[in-house]
Amino acid sequence: MAKTFQVQILNAISRQGLARLPASYTVGSDVMQADAILVRSANMHEMDIPASVLAIGRAGAGTNNIPVKKLSERGVPVFNAPGANANAVKELVIAGMLMGARNLMPAIRFVETLSGSDEEMHKATEAGKKNFAGTELPGRTLGVIGLGAIGSLVADAAIKLGMKVIGFDPAITVEAAWRLPAQVKKANSVEEVVKAADFITLHVPLLDATRNLINAERIALMQPGTVLLNFAREGIVDNGAALAGLKSGQLRAYLNDFPANALQNQPGVVCLPHLGASTGEAEENCAVMVAEQLTDYLENGNILNAVNFPNVEMPRESAYRVAIANTNVPNMLGQISTAMANAGLNIHTMVNKSRGEMAYTLVDVDSIVPDSVVKELCAITGVLAVRYLPAV
Repeated sequence: MAKTFQVQILNAISRQGLARLPASYTVGSDVMQADAILVRSANMHEMDIPASVLAIGRAGAGTNNIPVKKLSERGVPVFNAPGANANAVKELVIAGMLMGARNLMPAIRFVETLSGSDEEMHKATEAGKKNFAGTELPGRTLGVIGLGAIGSLVADAAIKLGMKVIGFDPAITVEAAWRLPAQVKKANSVEEVVKAADFITLHVPLLDATRNLINAERIALMQPGTVLLNFAREGIVDNGAALAGLKSGQLRAYLNDFPANALQNQPGVVCLPHLGASTGEAEENCAVMVAEQLTDYLENGNILNAVNFPNVEMPRESAYRVAIANTNVPNMLGQISTAMANAGLNIHTMVNKSRGEMAYTLVDVDSIVPDSVVKELCAITGVLAVRYLPAV
């Protein structure tokens, strides 16, 4: 019999992504007692998330709109789609570099002011174009702060355009390091990057440690005429410091994806309406990835790309599986094994992994798991959630 789950949709989600959910699932915006929620940009911080919810799927990378900490305390994983929109953001960053290098936005605005006959416009064009002379990218240095899925693609594209690239990422993963082009010079600090680069692009999440990462002190270290690009998250650049840098000439242009009152109609500033992942391809990729991850978790307990849980994937070797989310404390596995042994259950295979304060365990056993065992596991101090996942 096909498994049935209720999935609530909070935003418009790509049809291709929704099609990856099994036909037996009930999916819609009007689902009330949901087992899972699919979301893009809707703010869930004030939302009353039902106790029935087992998982959240964010069809994108950032999860600032989701109360991740509260959900972690309930043992609820929050899935995202890292890298699914990376190409879309990379292309926008390249467009931003070209806009900054060639002064395209001021030039466009100048043309929009022209009037008169064609001959008069041609004369004004020839007289005015010298004000918008730009620079070419080959031989220039791009500084990339954050070398994950997007940052590594941007670095690769810049190298192919003939640029030099220097990058910094204190938390780079092994996977990201393998993706990174060998020509990228590895810096030891943000300061080393900003001192060396003609263009600087940011690709880090917004955390306490990255808020106002680019501030007055770091702008002062930049070469005069640096082009700054922020297509990552609002708040990573101190807007006031950027405006001061433009006024002093330390910055030549500030291009970003996050309009703000302070930046409106400011010389040297180009704000786009949060277009980073706004392509049909990116929306489809994100929706497909997160729908597949949600389905595997709901049916098999496997976790891939949850921002608050470790990755735990285990092929089924038995029809009877138990998934346990718990705080990362000593002797948890011993208590789980004891509870199962006391009930006469034989553990076929087990995987346990932790991530910070969170741990997660999958256990396949050789026979049906009684409700009494599930209740006993739930009663263990530190256990946040227990799910029994029979395959039949």
